[in-house]
Amino acid sequence: DLMNSKEAQAAFDIAREPNKTRDRYARNGFGQRLLLARRLVEAGVPFVTVNDGGWDHHSDIFGALRNRLPAWDQSVSALITDLEERGMLDSTLVIALGEFGRTPKISTLSGQTKPGRDHWANAMSVLFAGGGTPGGAVVGATDRNGFAAVDRVLSPENFVSTVYTKLGIDPGKILYNQQGRPAHIVSDPTPIKELM
Repeated sequence: DLMNSKEAQAAFDIAREPNKTRDRYARNGFGQRLLLARRLVEAGVPFVTVNDGGWDHHSDIFGALRNRLPAWDQSVSALITDLEERGMLDSTLVIALGEFGRTPKISTLSGQTKPGRDHWANAMSVLFAGGGTPGGAVVGATDRNGFAAVDRVLSPENFVSTVYTKLGIDPGKILYNQQGRPAHIVSDPTPIKELM
């Protein structure tokens, strides 16, 4: 019903947005997808995922990020500011993350001529905004070289427990299968208190 509604259909037409708003989000694929996400949330869509692939910079990280990061920063900050100006930020949770971190040291892989960074599971960054999240907080820290988390070491379970709690889902809930065996929806149901 939501996808067939006139409101949702209209939300997909980002050409209805003023040029100033479209420029504010950056006139690239990612920026315009974030603008579409805002329009979908405004139309009542409860969950929106915006993919922005192509961050696997094993080579030429400096050239790639010099071109990419300014527009990414512009687009994400435009989304957060736009949601706040429209009175929607408190009821909308914005999360930006990848599936892992990157090596703290710049390296050149075999056969590569320009330096890059490889996959790294010991530390990563996640951005939370909206949904009642206090602004300006930095939670946790790595060692001075960025090799591993050393302060407020948190897990994916803490991340998902935070999201569930913000969505009104009890992360400590236990579900039972047909044989009566319990299954915790999250093995550690502790949300990240600094984000609540």
